[in-house]
Amino acid sequence: MRWRDGRLALYLDLIRWDRPAGWLLLLWPTLGALWIAAHGFPGWHLLAVFTLGTILMRSAGCCVNDVADRDFDRHVKRTAQRPVTSGKVSAREALLVGAVLALAAFGLVLTTNAATIAWSVAALGITLLYPFAKRVVSMPQAVLGVAFSFGIPMAFAAVQSRVPPTAWLLLLGNLFWVLAYDTEYAMVDRDDDLRIGIRTSAITLGQADVPVVMACYGSFLALWVLVLAPRGLGLPFQLGVAAAAVQALWHWRLIRDRSREGCFRAFRLNHWVGFAVFAGIVASYGLR
Repeated sequence: MRWRDGRLALYLDLIRWDRPAGWLLLLWPTLGALWIAAHGFPGWHLLAVFTLGTILMRSAGCCVNDVADRDFDRHVKRTAQRPVTSGKVSAREALLVGAVLALAAFGLVLTTNAATIAWSVAALGITLLYPFAKRVVSMPQAVLGVAFSFGIPMAFAAVQSRVPPTAWLLLLGNLFWVLAYDTEYAMVDRDDDLRIGIRTSAITLGQADVPVVMACYGSFLALWVLVLAPRGLGLPFQLGVAAAAVQALWHWRLIRDRSREGCFRAFRLNHWVGFAVFAGIVASYGLR
């Protein structure tokens, strides 16, 4: 029993179970897309599929990421004690856990329709690609942005059996949000990443990092407002966007001096930005 309890604790640490901010960042835009695609409440089945699927796939992504980055993470104080990096969980074991989680998520997708199943395969490919992007591209956060936004077209596919232009425009807007918060995350480890040769947006942008982060916040909110304007969502949505904008301005205060503590706090609290927009969408449809 002690062995089992010990392995379980390591697996929970591997998938960041005690740090839900990661899957919440994926969840809010995905659920927002569900409501938009369905013109209101999408039903309990799809709500459960996309909520559980988001948690499972984010957890599987952590397993793959930790295996891919194990040789880099040991040189970064914040990540040196991750289960794979520290040797407490083998790379093979971590990949097996990730595979089980991904298969469970795929099982949920199989309860939807053919279009969603097809797009889920593309989403899996991008998820597997991201951990290696930082070795090749100077802005790997853009790859993460696509991976973290792919729940949006999948949500439209699940509701409408197709992916309309609206979904891709919302994905583009969400990509800007991912660029904003993951650049904040990269700013935390900039010194370590420079030393070990990792490419990140924080390094590529240099002193332009803070202005670009704020421009990305603005682009995210502006695109979602413009794309959803024909829906006539009204005051609740406007208030949600305003609440998100106020939070973005507060994040500027947190990151403007580029301190590790401020940047990490901004990243960890970013899910509230997404929640504000999601809540505005839900409230708008609820009042109709």
